[in-house]
Amino acid sequence: MTSSYGLKGRAAVVTGATRGIGRAIAGRLAEAGARVCVTARDPAEVRRTAAELDGVGLAGDVGDPAHPRAVTELALGAFGRIDVVVNNAATNQPYGPLMDVDPANWREAFAVNVEAPLRLVQCAWRAWMGEHGGAVVNVCTEGAGHAGPNVGAYGTSKAALLHLTAQLAGELAPKVRVNSVSPGLVRTEMARFVWEPGGEKVAAGLPLGRIGEPDDVARAVLWLASDAAEWVTGADLLVDGGTRVRTAYPGPGYAVGDFLRSYAPPRS
Repeated sequence: MTSSYGLKGRAAVVTGATRGIGRAIAGRLAEAGARVCVTARDPAEVRRTAAELDGVGLAGDVGDPAHPRAVTELALGAFGRIDVVVNNAATNQPYGPLMDVDPANWREAFAVNVEAPLRLVQCAWRAWMGEHGGAVVNVCTEGAGHAGPNVGAYGTSKAALLHLTAQLAGELAPKVRVNSVSPGLVRTEMARFVWEPGGEKVAAGLPLGRIGEPDDVARAVLWLASDAAEWVTGADLLVDGGTRVRTAYPGPGYAVGDFLRSYAPPRS
């Protein structure tokens, strides 16, 4: 499958790449022939993942304004090029009603989920992509398309990332294609608080009958990053098991929002 996806000899940067969706994406890109630079916060996990993929890695917080430049310099120094950027790192905090959100925590959500992707694309554009071209894929969320209980900061920041994707697609064309994927509920550590207690009910309410796995999203990202999608830019690809069409599905009606409405997170 991956042999026709045109990534042999190319180089990719993947953020949040040591677990869950990010790790699956980095693995798929490597299988397709790309050399991969991974980044995440835990140094040991970054070293392990980079070694497994025969790539390079840099530990750090994507919300740190200096981190995108450092990652770009590492990838360019190691590979001599940057053809693919995948902005996957994210935070789902602060959790709760917006009337209770601390402004500092709100700004942190936007620093990680919106500003960091922009900074990394800026760095990659200036270092390589502006002259040579490439592809950017931003990992958003199905929830950015509608309001949901207690996830206002996350959903709003991801909606901003969706708009950023469209804006960059227009500004960077024709050199760089910019697209996004919007997963539904996926079996990741970040979403464990939803799928572990409520996964069976959510799955029963989906037209495709199960919650997602990281590789479901990774395969979509691989396609968008590859030459197979060379005439696609400014698009958002839903990878959600049919969440958006659930209301037309004749099966059970339980949804992620039903769980979030009843979930009481620990107060910090």
